Amino acid sequence: MDISISKDIEPLSEFRKKSADFIKRLKKDKQPIVLTQHGKSAAVLMDVTEYERFSKKLNLLEDLLEAKQQVQQGETYTMEEAQDRINKHLSKWK
Repeated sequence: MDISISKDIEPLSEFRKKSADFIKRLKKDKQPIVLTQHGKSAAVLMDVTEYERFSKKLNLLEDLLEAKQQVQQGETYTMEEAQDRINKHLSKWK
């Protein structure tokens, strides 16, 4: 998801005039569009499916980073300990 300065940055005034065209472009290109206001970035428009995909990837990366930090801090369990913890937690739902 690389943003092209020449194609993907647009003034808010253009979005106001051609919002339907912007939505079509988002659906077709699957590329976010940066909207500017007074020459500065103000918002990012994304296709909904691309946003959901991006959000899922970000959550996964955050989970992986947390897991890496836990391993580095020695916060790990053996397979048997993990199974016991899971079974104990699941037994609350029976």
